[in-house]
Amino acid sequence: MPDSFPLPQHDTQNWSIRKPGAQGAGGMVVSQVKVAAEAGAAMLRAGGTAADAAVATAFALATLEPWNSGLGGIGFAQVMKPGMSPAETVDFGPVAPAGLDASAFPLTGRMKQDLFAWPEVEGDRNIHGPLSFVIPSAVAGYALLHERHGRLPIREVLAPAVALAKRGLPADWYTTLKVASSASVLRLYPESARIYLPNGLPPVAPYQGSPGFFTLGNLPATLERLQHAGLRDFYEGEIAAQIAADVKAMGGILSAADLANCRARVLPAKPVPWRGRTLMLSNGLTAAPTMTRVLELMADAPIDGATPSAEWYGRLARAMQAAYAERLAGLGDAEPKGAETCTTHLTACDKDGMMVAMTTTLLSSMGSRVVLPTSGVLMNNGVMWFDPQPGTPNAIAPGKRPLTNMSPIILAAGDQPEIAAGASGGRRIMAAVLQLLSFVAEFGMEPEAAAHHPRIDVSGPDGVTADRRLPPKVLAALPGEPELVEHSVMPLNFACPNLIRRGPGGTLTGISDAMSPWSGAVAA
Repeated sequence: MPDSFPLPQHDTQNWSIRKPGAQGAGGMVVSQVKVAAEAGAAMLRAGGTAADAAVATAFALATLEPWNSGLGGIGFAQVMKPGMSPAETVDFGPVAPAGLDASAFPLTGRMKQDLFAWPEVEGDRNIHGPLSFVIPSAVAGYALLHERHGRLPIREVLAPAVALAKRGLPADWYTTLKVASSASVLRLYPESARIYLPNGLPPVAPYQGSPGFFTLGNLPATLERLQHAGLRDFYEGEIAAQIAADVKAMGGILSAADLANCRARVLPAKPVPWRGRTLMLSNGLTAAPTMTRVLELMADAPIDGATPSAEWYGRLARAMQAAYAERLAGLGDAEPKGAETCTTHLTACDKDGMMVAMTTTLLSSMGSRVVLPTSGVLMNNGVMWFDPQPGTPNAIAPGKRPLTNMSPIILAAGDQPEIAAGASGGRRIMAAVLQLLSFVAEFGMEPEAAAHHPRIDVSGPDGVTADRRLPPKVLAALPGEPELVEHSVMPLNFACPNLIRRGPGGTLTGISDAMSPWSGAVAA
């Protein structure tokens, strides 16, 4: 009998996961929640455009994925119709309230000891609570996208979201996991605790049978109000008054004037030549400059065979490290490395070939963790995008736009959109999007195979995280000592990408993230 036991590796998920893709010619929607994608696909079947589908999906996600996005969030979208060049960026990114004052966020002199790498602020007031809100511009972004490229009445586009909100959030094991992850802070805010922590504990799925649903406070009434009064009511009408009153009562600084002045904007996308095609990168304060630098460094990377070589992975890791070093030195950080960023990404394409790639977020999981009681809106914690240290490139300031890592993207052949893609996952987004695009567009993988192929992650100038399914030759080619991890539901070690490809003849193929349990692609 040996005196010692060599400890075996623990597998959180000792199984092989397969995520089905979808194919069709009548349109496609992909989302991190398949039911939300069904809402978008219903718009396509009703004769709507990809913009109608994307907006319907985004509003449905306010109920079906409240930890990642919603009416209280922000985001960016890429839109491209056949014949359009360049694509458009709909920028509804974060903007600080006019009354935001850096002196309201005194430092303790310590660094955060948990997931965050910012200097610690007294009471974590930049991370949760009423002082952590930036202006919620998501509804303005959806409105502008619909106004420019939608076809159906907004009342019809919002109908699925209203119906889903009245039914409520599914109370299955994944909801238990996501709510429990934020429970220690949700309990600090009365309406959040009332909704998400009945009897002081997260909802638990039944031991057998089918899980039920629970409604998210007054969110159904707010969505129904928007359906009938129009989306601008969120900023200048009854809903705006409710939001401003609730925030003021909580001691926040987001004002009625901040809401009334909120506007999304349209910018030309940033075209970048790539392997005989053009990548339409998002304009505004996104990951686009860093991604452009990585593409430059990868321009002569070897593309041989049906899968990436060890040399290719090694080149990618070093290129991303170098690009992040330049980003952090010149632009400032977009968010703390390893921060619990919980974003969502959706893609849509209609039968006429218009593509939309949209990334939206509350920033942290469940954002500020504050549900406004009158409207039921779960607010973002976008102040955490700012560096609380004065004098830094991304420092807190009123009316300022912080840098983000979102990267919705469209790949075009000439003036024809061919692939729409993006991901959720903070700093990890760029690596995931680049790899998924490369797997499909450079190495010729089918989207479903690409979605299951192991990836690496590089989220800064140092260190590499690698899926431990990668072969030893690949791991040996990576710089330094890579951290080997599982690609699992939790811990979430990699970003969650999805993609739609339009092939010859208009055939569409869609795939969602393999490890997101609710995600799915839906053909119209």
